[in-house]
Amino acid sequence: MIAAILLGTCFGAAVIIAGRALFPAAPPLSAALARLSRSRELTTGLPAVTEPRSDYSTEIGRRVGTAVGRIMASLGLAPRALDADLRLVGRTIDQHLGQKALLAVFGLLLPSLTAFVAAAGGVQTGFVLPIGLGVAAAVVFFFVPDLTLRSEAAKRRSGFRHGLGSFLDLVVISLAGGAGVESALKDSAEIGRGWAFAQLRDAIQMTALTGESPWMALSRLGADLGVPELNELASSVSLAGTEGARVRESLAAKATSLRDHELAAAESEAQSATERMALPVVTLFLGFLILIGYPAVDAVLTGL
Repeated sequence: MIAAILLGTCFGAAVIIAGRALFPAAPPLSAALARLSRSRELTTGLPAVTEPRSDYSTEIGRRVGTAVGRIMASLGLAPRALDADLRLVGRTIDQHLGQKALLAVFGLLLPSLTAFVAAAGGVQTGFVLPIGLGVAAAVVFFFVPDLTLRSEAAKRRSGFRHGLGSFLDLVVISLAGGAGVESALKDSAEIGRGWAFAQLRDAIQMTALTGESPWMALSRLGADLGVPELNELASSVSLAGTEGARVRESLAAKATSLRDHELAAAESEAQSATERMALPVVTLFLGFLILIGYPAVDAVLTGL
């Protein structure tokens, strides 16, 4: 009895830890401020303030991620493809690898713990089934953080594109008022508010210190964030800045195209959500039919 209670307690603790890893709590204010500082490092190249330790579990995950990162680097398996997404969500590669490793270990041990609890209750499952399920669960849990990261990064990029469309409209208005290209970019970035405008504003303001052109800073920002529309904007603006080309009509068309693209994506997502809602309704209706039809079918079968 005591063994069953201890195993049940360990199983519950493992479930709670996995829940916290998959659905972390909101970060404290200090961590949020550190993330904003890290976004400044992304666009300006200045050193950011180191993010403080939020709790003990985060520190364990960071240390585990550091060890996993060293092993993967020695094997030539460094996940460089995730750098843009990690920068976008304000997460380090050590934290991400630590989360993947801890979830994989949890998935590996979860079926075995369940089998021990079942064995304490008198149900024998053997050794092959828990080990096989553990390996499968470890593989699945190892890739869950990647899917979560890509989803968060996609939401960030979508929000940035919305802000970029507004930024283009402001630039077109400034150009129509007779402003130069550089002043139009700077003034438009200063007017807007929000995360997207903060990234654009920091990138453009840094050009006053580095001496590079604003479109080069915008192109670098687009590469760092993984937003190709920003690279296209930088190319269009560079023509106006270096060759004197008329760019106002091009930027206006680009802003319209960007809004149409985001509107089409929103409509597609809404339609997909509507289609997904049809499955629970159909399942509920099928269960209702079984509920009302079972007595009649049972009466017919027993009558025969």
